[in-house]
Amino acid sequence: MSASENYLKQHKDRFLAELVEFLRIPSISSLSEHAADVGRAGEWVADRLRAAGMEEVCLLPSGGSPVVYGEWLHAPGKPTVLLYGHFDTQPVDPVDLWTDPPFEPVVRDGRVYARGASDDKGNMLIPILALESMLKTEGVLPVNVKVFFEGEEEIGSPHLSSVIE
Repeated sequence: MSASENYLKQHKDRFLAELVEFLRIPSISSLSEHAADVGRAGEWVADRLRAAGMEEVCLLPSGGSPVVYGEWLHAPGKPTVLLYGHFDTQPVDPVDLWTDPPFEPVVRDGRVYARGASDDKGNMLIPILALESMLKTEGVLPVNVKVFFEGEEEIGSPHLSSVIE
């Protein structure tokens, strides 16, 4: 087992706790009453990227919900990989169809159930954890990495082009 794989195994419980914490943020981008929650989710992602060892981490204003950007550019001559994801979620209605409250994550039979667990908070956190494991054990990445995570994908990314331009 590689040092990176061992690191992931050793920190599995912490990573699960972090995912649960992230999933508790009701970052519903289509509901204006959750605008602050979407912003809080962006801050959470930025803090997590910094903890993982990413550099130049910042929240970029978009005219709507922030975009989180970070990079690690210390692999001269190697390709640059862009990781994209989103930290906003769909609404929870009809809430009475949920087995458990949507923003109170539950682990059942080895699976995490909550709004955003698979779209896209869980899937977005996985590469962050992989980056952390490599940076904490190897000190380097085999490629340059830029991360770009947004908070408006579930509403069609209306402000994304202004950030990219």
